[in-house]
Amino acid sequence: MDNPEETGSVVQESSGSAGISDDSTFPLSPRVLFQVFWAALRLGLTSFGGPIAHLGYFREEYVVRRKWLDEQSYADVVALAQSLPGPASSKVGIIVGTIRAGLPGAVLAWLGFTLPSALALIMFGYGIQQFTVADAGWLHGLKLAAVAVVAQAVWGMSRNLAPDRSRATIAIVAAILTLTWSKGMSAIFGFDWPSALTPVLIIVVAGAVGWRLLAVPASQTDRVAISKRIRPWMGIVALVLFFTLLIGLPSLRQVFSENETLAVVDSFYRSGSLVFGGGHVVLPLLQSEVVAPGWVSEEAFLAGYGATQAVPGPLFTFSAYLGTVMKPEPNGAIGGFIALGAIFLPAFFLTIGPLPFWDMMRRRPAFQSVLRGVNAAVVGLLLAALYDPVWTSAVKGAPDFALAAAALGLLMLWKFPPWLVVVLAALGGAGLAMI
Repeated sequence: MDNPEETGSVVQESSGSAGISDDSTFPLSPRVLFQVFWAALRLGLTSFGGPIAHLGYFREEYVVRRKWLDEQSYADVVALAQSLPGPASSKVGIIVGTIRAGLPGAVLAWLGFTLPSALALIMFGYGIQQFTVADAGWLHGLKLAAVAVVAQAVWGMSRNLAPDRSRATIAIVAAILTLTWSKGMSAIFGFDWPSALTPVLIIVVAGAVGWRLLAVPASQTDRVAISKRIRPWMGIVALVLFFTLLIGLPSLRQVFSENETLAVVDSFYRSGSLVFGGGHVVLPLLQSEVVAPGWVSEEAFLAGYGATQAVPGPLFTFSAYLGTVMKPEPNGAIGGFIALGAIFLPAFFLTIGPLPFWDMMRRRPAFQSVLRGVNAAVVGLLLAALYDPVWTSAVKGAPDFALAAAALGLLMLWKFPPWLVVVLAALGGAGLAMI
């Protein structure tokens, strides 16, 4: 059983924040920092199953085992993480690290949760370069596993984020526009619309539609202070940095067009800034950023996405694999860590920034209405990605369809863990290649 010094207490609190073991009035000690890192590392090594499953693992570790938060405080943390762009489970870890040990705790919590899968995918990226991707049967099996995983994500997210006619309509329209907007602009107006901007346009329009049409009653939730370690000025600085980089990086990229590192940072930072609704939604954004310009082939992209399902930790570590195998330099391990840092940096800014103002934000019905529209749109983005590139590049005939359908059945009906389905699909792909 953990001693009180390790677990903290949600009963006797030095700072007075209801339901949170907050040592913000005391200097940080190496012991506290190590506890934060070690707890996150345990989660990074064992948390399979995607963002929703991660939240269950986090609750068991931080609420039940270590008692750093109580149930109500944890629910507040999850609500904040799910209301803003970025990987929800990673943001929950960052917030808990902040509560426990301030900004150093936020960084250590992220490192512990992220490093295991990032290192595994960087090694996979080195290994995959030894194969001819288009001809390797087991790699094709990984692509078919991605079909099943994305289909399951579309189904689950649609039930939660587009459960009624209005939001389902937003999702369907978003999918149609994602697949046709760039080609339509080119065919009708002769205008070469950048494909990377299409998801941005859809998210903005969906937020406006949600604000006007999807009314939400005012929240009656009792106030629970999340953290006293982040002051308002720190939140403002974080938000200013977020928007400065989001706007400034594309401009710098145009000025220094020969700088490939800057182009990579811009692409991955923008992808990390626009992901609503869970890690799977990063798929269409990254596809438009790295496959469309030819940095990574579709085959290598989908094989890496399939492999990402077989490792624990956040799905955003897919970026470490992409940075390793992409054509722009530096690639390899250095490129992997650059891409990893760039895609997660917005999560830090968008977690630290709103913390001091969260209670005020969540009570505003207009804010919740915008989120409803945005979340419905991301279901459509993922539905479009399920068709192109996932389906179109993976399913080439009846045997491929059968293997993808079997993988989907194992996930949804038999509740096999995703990592096991990925392994079985890879073996199935190798078997199909021998026929």
